[in-house]
Amino acid sequence: MALGAELRRLGKHSAIYGLGGLVSRILAVLLLPLYTRYLSPSDYGKVETLIALTTVIGIVLRMGIHAAFFRFYFDSSAPEHRRLVLRTSFWFTMAMATAGLAAGLILSGTIAELLFGSPDDSELVMASFVGLWAGMNYEQLTSLFRVEERSGAFVTASLANILLTIGATLLLVVALDQGPIGVIVGNFTGTLLVYAALIGYRREQLGLQFDRSLLREMNRFGVPLIPTALFLWVTNFSDRLFLVRLADTTEVGLYSVGVRIASAMVLLLTAFRLAWPAFAYSIEDEREARRTYAYVLTYLVLLTTWVATGLALLSPWIVDWIAAPAFAESSRVVGPLAFAAVAFGAYIVVVIGVGRARRTQFNWVVTGAAAAVNVVLNLILIPRYGMMGAAVATIAAYATMFVGMAWWAQRIYPVPYQWRRVLTAAAVGVALVVTGKLLDSGFAVAFLLALAYPVALVPFGFYLPAERKAIAARLRPAR
Repeated sequence: MALGAELRRLGKHSAIYGLGGLVSRILAVLLLPLYTRYLSPSDYGKVETLIALTTVIGIVLRMGIHAAFFRFYFDSSAPEHRRLVLRTSFWFTMAMATAGLAAGLILSGTIAELLFGSPDDSELVMASFVGLWAGMNYEQLTSLFRVEERSGAFVTASLANILLTIGATLLLVVALDQGPIGVIVGNFTGTLLVYAALIGYRREQLGLQFDRSLLREMNRFGVPLIPTALFLWVTNFSDRLFLVRLADTTEVGLYSVGVRIASAMVLLLTAFRLAWPAFAYSIEDEREARRTYAYVLTYLVLLTTWVATGLALLSPWIVDWIAAPAFAESSRVVGPLAFAAVAFGAYIVVVIGVGRARRTQFNWVVTGAAAAVNVVLNLILIPRYGMMGAAVATIAAYATMFVGMAWWAQRIYPVPYQWRRVLTAAAVGVALVVTGKLLDSGFAVAFLLALAYPVALVPFGFYLPAERKAIAARLRPAR
């Protein structure tokens, strides 16, 4: 398949995933007034704590099987091979999720006492582990839509899950006044119902088949990714914990608003991340795969840098539009956090080479080094610079992760990445942001600078002759 067709295929699926992600985020925001009205801050804190706990436990229980499923599914196009990979992954996930559920139910009182100082919340803990079981199994089964590149079906299942979750939550929290347990049960009700429907839909593909030797190979690929995922979690969330301890809650509040605005980048990257593994592994020809990966990195950095540049330049007005005047300082961290997401997006691209070569054993070293950079810089910078120190620590951590993974991936799976163009795309964005901040000339100038990003690349020779020709053809008026 031609490169242009491959990139259009990736773009189409990313756009569909992005639409589903956009709807889910809007609905999640709409639920916030419900939570804050019917839950006390303490109850909401318990819910968030249990979500964080089960997220970490889920990373451990999965043992990387989710990532291994994508890699091994494309080893062969034979239906019997793909069915075996599916069934082995399905039953392994079911067994680990059930073991986690059993442990959570048995130890619920102990866990509640350790977290909240009293065993009275053991029912909340039990409900959270039911949610963990549902989430792990649901994720494994919906991954089949992703390897089949049926992004529309994936988004349909996701939206059905969201709508059922909202309905169940409204019933339990508002009508039945079940408080925090209503939120947790409501959150997994939709997942369970859609999962049950998917079991029926996939009944011919599922069966009592399990290959231990295949599982050993998949675990050899996936287990090294457990610390990788845990270190990523540390890099993503530790900054707020450090701000609470080393600064104050005001800094946390200001920083959190900046994080929310920069999360526009997260939506973009989540859509790409959902489409990318299946797309990347589905390219059978190694030469074509390497060439495609190179262009994907260039274009992803181009697109994400443009978005980051716009967010950084327009952040003062965005904050002014969506937040109270007391949160005006939040705009200072939007730029660094948005450009940190650019580095994370680049990491998502280059790490695929490690997966293709099945050499994941070193991944945790790279993400561990990034987490260490994040922790050390948070400790050094937050006491002096507050939330800006946390933002700098975040961008340094993600830059470390990208550079480290690019170095490692190139050693074991060389790809002709267009490094000059990648660096040019990022540097021009940063230069425009610096220019806009120095000029400080109002919204119109900031908006024009953000809009001018693609044009600003021209003097630096970013565009290839074929790209210039294609752009000129699109800009030429139709006759």
